[in-house]
Amino acid sequence: MTYDIAFVGTGPEPDNPVWGESAAMAYRHAEGYRERDDCRIVAAADIVRENVEAFAAEFDIDDAGTFEDYETMLDAAEPDIVSISTPVPTHAEIVLDCIASGVPEAVHCEKPMATTWGDARLMAQEASRREIQLTFNHQRRFSPVWREPRRALEEGVIGDLQRVEVGTSTLLDNGTHHIDLAHMYADEAPVEWVIGQVDYREEHVKYGAHNENQGLVQWEYADGTQGIATTGFGEDGVGVHHRLYGTDGVVEVTPWSDPQARVRRDGEGWESLVSGVDNAAAVPPAIDHVVECLRDGVEPEFSARRALSVTEVIFAAWESSRRRGRVELPLRIDDNPLEAMVESGELSPEPADEG
Repeated sequence: MTYDIAFVGTGPEPDNPVWGESAAMAYRHAEGYRERDDCRIVAAADIVRENVEAFAAEFDIDDAGTFEDYETMLDAAEPDIVSISTPVPTHAEIVLDCIASGVPEAVHCEKPMATTWGDARLMAQEASRREIQLTFNHQRRFSPVWREPRRALEEGVIGDLQRVEVGTSTLLDNGTHHIDLAHMYADEAPVEWVIGQVDYREEHVKYGAHNENQGLVQWEYADGTQGIATTGFGEDGVGVHHRLYGTDGVVEVTPWSDPQARVRRDGEGWESLVSGVDNAAAVPPAIDHVVECLRDGVEPEFSARRALSVTEVIFAAWESSRRRGRVELPLRIDDNPLEAMVESGELSPEPADEG
């Protein structure tokens, strides 16, 4: 079987990304689909005409397959899989429209899920109800930098996992990757509670969504494993992207260092687990996973259900800051606590310095 692929939100040229506004992820998705013999890129839509035309030229899409309106594209192209790479506040509407159209069998959306907890829940609910495969691009799961530590855990190299520490810049934008990886290390165990505090004194909007300047979060999985995350620019935090404490040793993951992952068993020195891996290379295997799970009818590793668990920790951390107390899960709100605190004046971030 050959799958027809369409894109919503191509973004500008990938050679000139504007970090925080456009990372040209559609190009990275498309490169993964293009490498597969069972995928055919047939259509793309972007509200900026020159963007979609440049994308079409790069991926050999006919003029008839270029659109400014994604709903028109769905009707005309009838794709099997839709990849979405638009600003975060638009994710929910576009995903829900794709699901409601009854056209695609699968929707693969950039992370994070949405800007409100209610929207994130609704996306997962409707995909499940309509039996549409919905995934979010937590592609780092497929990089050896993070995959090898998982293998080491599964082989009992450091004994039983007791605590996962996360160091990241922000909870929603970058932290969605790192909390997702923490869940992977914790074998996707349910989270019982979350407690957190954030500081937001300078406005920091990435891809259309607010992000705290600094934060500290703790959570507990149902099996008793602990999670801790620190966020902030210019702050040391936990000092690594991930630190996995087991009963018999520790693993550290820092993708920009050498080695990128290392292990120390009790009473021994550090040993390299991973070195010299190109982190950008995780996108093609993530796209492979989307297609192969659709073909085989199995739940993807970065399914909407799993992404929802990650998103719940993020919004629960902000809700804990709003309540000034621990939040028991499931999370029973619909809004975005960080945005709500900004809108109410409880948080008053100064406008970002444009210079």
